[in-house]
Parts: sequence; structure tokens; C-alpha cells
Amino acid sequence: MQKNILILSTVCLLAACQNNNTTGASIDRASVVSRNNPVVTEFEELSSLSVGNGEFAFTVDATGLQTFPELYMSGVPLGTQTQWGWHSFPNDEKLRFEETLKNYNFRGWDEPYATQFNEESRSKKAADYYRINPHRLHLGIIGFDKAGLAYEDIKDVRSELDLMSGTINSFYSIDGKPVEVKTASHSSLDMMSVSAKSQLFTTGDMRIAITLPYPTGVHSDAACDFNSDQKHSSKIISNGSNAAVIEHKLDTTLYYIRLNWDGNAVLAMEKAHKFVLTPSGESISLNCHFIDKNDVTEDIAHTSESVFDDSKNYWNSFWGRGGAIDFSECTDSRASELERRVVLSQYLMAIQCAGSMPPQETGLTYNSWFGKFHLEMHWWHATHFALWDRTDLLERSMDWYAKAYPVAKEIAKRQGFKGARWMKMTDPDAGEAPSKVGSFLIWQQPHFIYFAELIYRADPTEEVLSKYGHLVEETAAFMASFATYDELEGRYVLKGCIPAQETLKASEVINPPFELSYWHYAMDVAQKWRERAGQKRRPQWDELIDKLSPLAYQDALYLAAESATDTYVDIRFTSDHMAVLGSLGILPKCKLVRDDYMKNTLSWVMKNWNWGKTWGWDYPMTAMCAARLGEPQTAIDALLMDKRTNTYLVNGHNYQDGRLRVYLPGNGGLLTTVAMMCAGWDGCETVTPGFPKDGTWNVKWEGLKPMP
Repeated sequence: MQKNILILSTVCLLAACQNNNTTGASIDRASVVSRNNPVVTEFEELSSLSVGNGEFAFTVDATGLQTFPELYMSGVPLGTQTQWGWHSFPNDEKLRFEETLKNYNFRGWDEPYATQFNEESRSKKAADYYRINPHRLHLGIIGFDKAGLAYEDIKDVRSELDLMSGTINSFYSIDGKPVEVKTASHSSLDMMSVSAKSQLFTTGDMRIAITLPYPTGVHSDAACDFNSDQKHSSKIISNGSNAAVIEHKLDTTLYYIRLNWDGNAVLAMEKAHKFVLTPSGESISLNCHFIDKNDVTEDIAHTSESVFDDSKNYWNSFWGRGGAIDFSECTDSRASELERRVVLSQYLMAIQCAGSMPPQETGLTYNSWFGKFHLEMHWWHATHFALWDRTDLLERSMDWYAKAYPVAKEIAKRQGFKGARWMKMTDPDAGEAPSKVGSFLIWQQPHFIYFAELIYRADPTEEVLSKYGHLVEETAAFMASFATYDELEGRYVLKGCIPAQETLKASEVINPPFELSYWHYAMDVAQKWRERAGQKRRPQWDELIDKLSPLAYQDALYLAAESATDTYVDIRFTSDHMAVLGSLGILPKCKLVRDDYMKNTLSWVMKNWNWGKTWGWDYPMTAMCAARLGEPQTAIDALLMDKRTNTYLVNGHNYQDGRLRVYLPGNGGLLTTVAMMCAGWDGCETVTPGFPKDGTWNVKWEGLKPMP
């Protein structure tokens, strides 16, 4: 056993040596990071900036606080969210989850799925309730308060996010008087800190207001209902000279905000759910600590300066460790924009997606799908952490799977399968959200095995095998039982599912290509995990691996599914995700895939795909496929394609449309792809294989890890 670990460690070390900074000179990381600091000079709905730590995020407008939330509601909202902040509306009709289930027969027996219903019924009410509940909370708007103040009255605006310290520095003037504001988040507490200085504070006209909303329960919004005062309660439960505690109760949900401030100021409740801190001097510094219990052990005094120092230390350490890429010596006109996206995406993923649970697609900024997270997106949110040698940030969310396991086990059992079935749309308690699409997705299933393998590559120890081995086994057990053996043709098929390309129907689809390839990869890795643990390979799993159906094709082009014979004439099959490319891109080469057919398919996709109906991670996925096929120019062209869903805002967020103004799977996919284009993948012998060798892409990089 120890011999196997030693061999793998040696292989990983050699791979790191072969795939390293090609110039031999270290990168000036501070320069790379700082030259990409986002700067905002106006109040614009898509230009808000955030601070956070993976468990907590606080998003501000150009005042450095959340002064004009209504202006940003349809843009990148001014959110205050945590991993623990969830709420459910009262279940007055005593609806039961079992009422959301509907039987489907894909394999000769009834499989109950939590789905949505069109016809009015108690089942529809139950499905709607469990789809909406629980939902993530907005914990409170914290902004400057001045009578009659409008954003048009604020002049000379300059707000800059200093990435090296994780601090937003804002400067502007009101009524000709300058205002200076500094905003940051603590690195390990759900705490924001603000320090502000202006003559406006001396008269008492300029205050800091804390306004607590009720949730909306809407699919995609800032989760702020300010017109339901009677549905929740808030009050000051302690109030001293420089500290106070606010209690907020929403139905059965209860949380607290601990405040402490420097300088002379008075906290008062002005009206229902609105509290104001009125300074009497020229400066005020305030810490707001959001906690889900009023525990005296949490009552630790933090000055604003201590929070700013903590933030600076954390971000200096963050940028100093792991991978780094410098595009400054590239002559391609797109290089500086790619560097900006790469730097800002690292920051955003660290504050939005590096928490104790898989993140929602809009992170901790605002709610999408009611604030719930989608496990099929976890690959895009988290894989890059390992490739950028920050595997610890990936591991933070892995413990959630152990918590979810009993529910995942029960889902598989309910549907007649072995092992554990990981649901698509879920919440902290691993609840199953009813969905007409999500309940039938399966490509999230192998993710746990992929993540566990990344962690083992970074730390090939008995401890890792022991910690994750059981769930690797249970994940694979479901996958093996889900595949159906075709006696007539002597092969295993995948059916009764909706693939990653969600335009296909569960009742019709047979052998979606990406899922087939992912089953092959993950089952093979699961067998290796058994061997590493001193166990024998399961012969039934080897038979499955050997007899999985190859990818279906037509005229030397891969189909969207074996059942989708009209792939190249029906727009349903050329919209949404071109998931077929993930079969050799996201995943390494396997025997199910032919390079020549995949090259043909890639070429067709680049020329003919309905790119207006794509998502932010489709561009990285296409680029990864091109890189593995030895087409670096295509990889660059795909990664930087000028399309709406491949837009990156001034704050670094990947914009999709009016509903999803923030789409973090795009940011994570970008980081995974660029790391792979630099460091390559297992068996790759080319240096920086994803970038053209024509002299225009002289990319310097260090500390990145090769992809499987």
C-alpha cells in the first residue's frame, strides 16, 4: 500500500516538474493581481463589488455600503448572505414531501421522482412548497442614510476593490463635502467592517442604517420584501456605549447581528425593522457580525482595524500560495482581458464558492432557484481549486456529502437502486427539490468520485482514502445499478435520464455521450480506490466498464444521444450545452471516444452551434475539448468568444441574461480551463498545450496542477 502511494507521489512530482513555469523566473504576483483591481466610477446596476470569505459575502454599491439597493435589484444586487442563513415559510396546509412524488417506469419498475405538476392539485401545492422551501435569506441591508439623498447627488465617485487586501476603498463627495469609506470582511467570521470619514457625520444628518427584510420566496431576486412588516419581528436586545445586539425573528428562523463601533454614536430603532447608528464625530467605524445563535462565546471585540488587518493578511496569503499566471508578455490583443477574467474569477470563487456547502449558481450575492444549490454545477464551482493548488478550498464543501448521504441513500432505495443517488437541486439539509428537469439529471452523480480523486492526487494518503472511500463506493454502487444491461446487444446503456444538454427528454433519451464517458471514467477510478484500500476490484464493475456503449455517431459526427438521430437538423439538439464535447475535454480520453469523430464534432459546433442559447461554462468546455485535441487556437477562440453569455462584468462576474446577472459556473470553468491549458493533463507532453505556439501567447505560469 505504501509502495503505491510512493509511486503516485513520484508521478505527481514529475508531472509538476514537467508542467511548470516555462520561463524559470518567478511571477510578480502582487503586480499581476493589483493591475486588475476593479474600479467603479458611477452608480451602475451591474457594477457592485463584494467582500467575503466563502461562508459570508457582503456586496456594496459605489458608496462602500448598501445605500441604494433599489438601483441594483435588477443588476448585481447588494446582498448579505451566509451559508447558514435559510428560512422556510409556514407549512399551514401540512403538505408532505411524499405528495411531490410521481412514478415513472424507465426500466420495468416504478421509480418515484419529486417533480412539478401542471394541474391544480394538492400534489402541485406540495411540489411548489418544497421547491421554494427552504430558501436563502438576505440578512440585512446596511447603508448610509441621509434625508433626500439620491445617487445622482453623489459626485466624483471612485470605488476600487484592492484585491491584495480584500478591501473596497470608496471616495466621493456629497454637497461638496468629501467622503472616504473603507469596507472589508473578516476572513473566518460572518462579519463585515466599514470605516467612514466625512464632515457630514458631525451634524447628525448622515447615519448608517440597518434594514432587515422578510424573504420573498421568488425564484431569482435579492430576497428582500420590505412590505411585510407584520410577518417578522426585530428588536435591540442589548445596547451599550459602543456595542449592541439586534435580534431578528422570521417564523421559526432566528438570528442576531452583533454590532460594535469606534467613535461616539448612538443606535436606535427608527421604525419596524430599521435601525440607525448616528455618529457625532467626523468618523465612524462599525463591525456587523451575523450569527445564528446569541452565544456569549461569540462576543469577541473586534475593532475595524483588526478586521482590515485580518483581511489583508488572508488575501496576501491567498495570492501568495497556489497557482499564478502572468499574461503581460503576450501580444494577442485579448490577453489582458483574459488575465483580468482569471484574476477576478479567483477572487470571486474564493469569496462566493469556497464554503462549507456547494454554492448556489449566484453564490452569496443573490438568490437563484430560491437560493438552493445545484450539485451538477459543483464540478464547475470547485474543480479549479485543486488545479490551482488550493485543494483545501475544495475540501471545505466535501463534508456536506457525508451529511447528505442518508438522504441520498434513501432516494436510491426508493427508486430501486443500490448505493447513494446525489440529487441535483438541494439545500443544507440535503432535501430534494421537486423539478421537472433536475430530478432526472445524472451527471452530478460521478462528481464526488472526481473530487475525491483530485484530493487524493494532492494528498495520496491513507487518511484521504479512509475519509472519502465509503462515499466513493456508494456513489459507484448507484452508478452500476443505474446502468441497464441490453441482453440482445450485450452492452450497458444509460436511459431514463435527462442529460447535461437539458433539451432532451428523460422518456426518450438513450446513451447521452457525456454521461457515458463520465460513467466510464468514474467507475474506473472507483475500482482504483478499492485497490488502493487493499480490496479486490469488483468484477461486475469491470464488466460494466468493458461493456458500456460507445458514443453514437452519424456521418462521423457524434450525436447528442444515441436516440437523437436528428441531432444536426433539429434545433433542440444544437441549443443549450454542447455536452458531447465534455466527453473529451472535461474528461480524459477513454475507449468510448474516437479523436477523429470528436474533431469533426468540435469543428461543426464552432461553426454551427446556436451560441445564443448557451451558458457561461459552455465556452470553457469547448476550449478544453479543443486543447485535448491539439487545437490551441480553437481553444483560445472558444474561451474568448464574443457572446452575451461569455460576458464578464467590471466586477468579474459572468453575465448570462436578465435573470442570471451572476453565473459563477462560468468563472469556475474559466479557471479550470486556463489551468489545464497551462499545466496540461495526465500523459500530455506538450508545454502549455492549450495556447498557440505562434509567439503571441508567451504565457508565464507557476504552481498549477495537471488535469486528470
